[in-house]
Amino acid sequence: MIKACVFDAYGTLFDVGAAARIAAGEPGAEGWAGKWPQIAADWRRKQLEYTWLRAVAGAHADFWRVTQDGLDWALENAGLSDTGLRSRLLQLYWDLAAFPEVPAMLVALAAQGQRLAILSNGSPGMLDGAVRSAGLGGVFEGLFSVESVGVFKPDRRVYELVGAGLKLAPQEVLFVSSNGWDACAGAAYGFATVWVNRDGAPRDRLFGSPQHVLSDLAALPGLVESL
Repeated sequence: MIKACVFDAYGTLFDVGAAARIAAGEPGAEGWAGKWPQIAADWRRKQLEYTWLRAVAGAHADFWRVTQDGLDWALENAGLSDTGLRSRLLQLYWDLAAFPEVPAMLVALAAQGQRLAILSNGSPGMLDGAVRSAGLGGVFEGLFSVESVGVFKPDRRVYELVGAGLKLAPQEVLFVSSNGWDACAGAAYGFATVWVNRDGAPRDRLFGSPQHVLSDLAALPGLVESL
């Protein structure tokens, strides 16, 4: 029986493409605005790659450092060196909006009696900021950060934070992530898992496989009710 729904944060609840998209629509952005999709995609890709590489190398740094490093790579790859733009994009990353369906989805899950939490690579400060800026303060019972164990996903010690924090067995948790590799790792750990495949990507060939796939989070309450 599922007793808690635990969400990845960035890309699952919070729209990580919003920072570049919003900045591209602001005055003075005309010279680079057409590059925003490339910048957003490169930023996210390098951010994730750096978490994996740091985890393998045992060279941990918090997610804010990795986020800045990923942006610096993305801007250089786009031929941009504007420090003002860099500062603006980083500022916007602290104010990411939730995807449109998220607030109603969380209300519906809470009405079903589900406990709600986040399990994220994000540092505690980043998660607090994201939850507040999205208007989701007071919704989550726990905001579990990898900083508690000093290594990024998909290290098993990260997924263990959920059971330690909520006092639940893995099979009592539905883990929800938009990252295919994260959903695979959560499934291998023992969670019931949902992959939110917003981009229609192929399933990752890894050491676990998510039991459920959704195109967004709107249908999640119905799925949970059926389990």
